[in-house]
Amino acid sequence: MTHFSPFLIFLLITIVKIAVVLVITLTAVAYTVLLERKVLGRMQNRWGPSRVGPFGLLQPLADGIKLFLKEDLMPLAVERPLFVLAPVIALACALTSIAVVPFGAPAYYKGVNLTQISDINIGLLVVLGVTSIGVYGIALAGWSSNNKYSLFGSLRATAQVISYELALGLSLVGVVMRAGSLRLRDIVDSQAAHGMRSWNIFGGLQILAFFIYLMAAYAETNRSPFDLPEAESELVAGYHTEYSSMKFAMYFMAEYANMITVACVATLMFFGGASSPFGHLFDRVFSFNMHSLSGILLSTLISIFWFVFKVFSFIMLYIWVRATVPRFRYDQLMGFGWKFLLPVAMANILFTALALTFFGHSNT
Repeated sequence: MTHFSPFLIFLLITIVKIAVVLVITLTAVAYTVLLERKVLGRMQNRWGPSRVGPFGLLQPLADGIKLFLKEDLMPLAVERPLFVLAPVIALACALTSIAVVPFGAPAYYKGVNLTQISDINIGLLVVLGVTSIGVYGIALAGWSSNNKYSLFGSLRATAQVISYELALGLSLVGVVMRAGSLRLRDIVDSQAAHGMRSWNIFGGLQILAFFIYLMAAYAETNRSPFDLPEAESELVAGYHTEYSSMKFAMYFMAEYANMITVACVATLMFFGGASSPFGHLFDRVFSFNMHSLSGILLSTLISIFWFVFKVFSFIMLYIWVRATVPRFRYDQLMGFGWKFLLPVAMANILFTALALTFFGHSNT
């Protein structure tokens, strides 16, 4: 019988985890687009996609085939290496940050956690760092396209992301102070004791931080009402005006992958991650035998269900806001970030520090 070394087992399981998570993420991206089109259609009293497959469920497949088969146009005056590299950077950064997200309760096989690709003690910093690098894909696209509309769009996006990155990062400082760790698993565990009462948005008094994060996240992902870099009425299509075929599709996928990442981080930081909103209330009802395979499998699947449900709810909020809130002017966008969100985020840190000093760090 062949004997595999522990390192080889770890490597094989990690490769399988990466492949599974990548397939699930890209499928989620495709069907998030369909969900948005269907929900927006219903909100605007029309059908949305309904022709391809039952209830339009095969529309993402049809769109993918169409984009894959379209001619890949490249204008003569572009800076070719950077023009090709820019969408790759944007999509790679959007997908990489999923690697540190714990999307379920820990489930170990051969000593390897199956519900997280990489569990590192600075997971939150990795997410913030990788997503902020994604702006290079936008900046390079605008500059290399040799198109004034693309350049204006990329300059707007760069200024917007850098401005709102400050408020977004500071909104999470209070959560980190309460958990005492930058490790995402520790942050989730600190909110798991009493269900919703332990979540940072309720029991942790971080509801102000959540709304700061929410508004900064819309701007970070260039979504309505902060979609100024792609303002069709002003800039044609913004930084991806000159892109077509799969290069355009990569930007499209990067935007929706960033939406999913933002929803995952919001779930982990403010809504208890994969923990149940009822805490341990129903543990005796289900009476899991945590030493049996079926008990471990069932508890893991339930935790994954709660995580997916929270992420789905956050994405629905994204879509709802797009359908109801009109676009800001650019001066309003920048003023809101610097003059309102940043000072409020600093005030929230001060309030959290004072609360922890006088009332302690315990979530129980």
